[in-house]
Amino acid sequence: METHLEPLWRELMGAELRAERHRQRRTLAEVASTAGVSMQHLSDVERGRKDPSSELLAAILGALGLDLPLLLLRIADGALAAAPSDRPGAPVLTLRSSPAGPVAPPWGGSGVTLLAAA
Repeated sequence: METHLEPLWRELMGAELRAERHRQRRTLAEVASTAGVSMQHLSDVERGRKDPSSELLAAILGALGLDLPLLLLRIADGALAAAPSDRPGAPVLTLRSSPAGPVAPPWGGSGVTLLAAA
């Protein structure tokens, strides 16, 4: 039997922080300097080797001009896209953007819908 190991939070977060830094075409040195952290420590966070404190995470997010809710949405979106769809009992969650506001779930009733700003 194959065991599915869930990715660690620090790995998902680090990968998204690195992806954002790359999207901005910024160097590790630039972001580390702005955040007030060493390049080695920022590199360890991006590689998922270190868990940043909430204060350090806020400094890194500030240096990237990114807010925590958007980071969380991106991490959730990436994790859900990578999750095996054949896992029994796995929740189904769709992230959608809508200029008109929340979208009712297709199965009716109430549910959780996460909206991402474009």
